[in-house]
Amino acid sequence: MPSRRPATPADLSTLWELRTRAVRAGCSAHYPAAVIDLWCAAPAPASLPLLVQAGGAVVAEEDGRIVGYAVLNLETGEINAAFVEPSHQGRGIALQLLQQLESMACQRGLPRMFLSASLNAVPFYERAGFLSLREELYPHRCGVDLKSVFMEKLLRRAGPTTSPGLGAPVGAGR
Repeated sequence: MPSRRPATPADLSTLWELRTRAVRAGCSAHYPAAVIDLWCAAPAPASLPLLVQAGGAVVAEEDGRIVGYAVLNLETGEINAAFVEPSHQGRGIALQLLQQLESMACQRGLPRMFLSASLNAVPFYERAGFLSLREELYPHRCGVDLKSVFMEKLLRRAGPTTSPGLGAPVGAGR
């Protein structure tokens, strides 16, 4: 299995290129080509470097090459991204990255992790213990509303009168 390390600002362009390849390969059966083209043409969000600098991003490396990454907002518990190089998918890399994010969230005392999952990613997140809460249209910054599913995973029990919270839709690596 690949080694893991914290992402650094120097990794940002590599991460975004990997994300674009993963979206093109993984989403083609779930979204029209025109939507994927607009989605992939969007530049990285301004929040990505901030999340990396805050220590919420981890990369998987193999033979000196980044083959996957995942990003967590350490303040809110939102998973911002989880992508694996298409040629490396199916090897458990994304699950390892997600487990590392979960450890980070637990260390921070966060009660849950959540995301707006692309349609192709829903089965993966379900296998990782996330619950689908609602279908939604995620307003992507490229101007397209992407069909997605709002999902969450509780990391510790909420109190008897506390709801896990269903905040506004959020994006995952979009």
